[in-house]
Amino acid sequence: MPPYDCMLLFKPTVKKEALIGLVARIGKHICRRNGVVTEVKSFGSVQLGYGVKKLDGRFYQGQLMQVSMMATPEINKELHYLNKEDKLLRWLLVKQRNTKFGLEFMDDEGRLELSRFPSKPDDEDDDEDGDDKEYEVNEEENKVN
Repeated sequence: MPPYDCMLLFKPTVKKEALIGLVARIGKHICRRNGVVTEVKSFGSVQLGYGVKKLDGRFYQGQLMQVSMMATPEINKELHYLNKEDKLLRWLLVKQRNTKFGLEFMDDEGRLELSRFPSKPDDEDDDEDGDDKEYEVNEEENKVN
């Protein structure tokens, strides 16, 4: 299932409870269609570059939210009921492209190959400076007379 981001621009007069209720309805709708909501972000109140005209006036501010999800490609057609939602000024569904997950991060030729990583740290027995003689203990010195 490809990942999607749904951007929701609410009217500035919408109460927080109604906003959360609509996002919860969208999440339930996605889950009923075997999708998964991965993240919900609120960007708070935003100033718009132009007024959005609706039946109850023109709005120059809005409350912006993002719902990230993984869903089937038919989700775009299924979310068109949001057009009739009076709490929303605009909504937009964006499909994330070229997103890789899990083992897809590794290239195909070395996907499960661990040979690129060292199997053990450098051997500590390889002594380059040759000063081991100072650590050798003579058995004769250890004998007690």
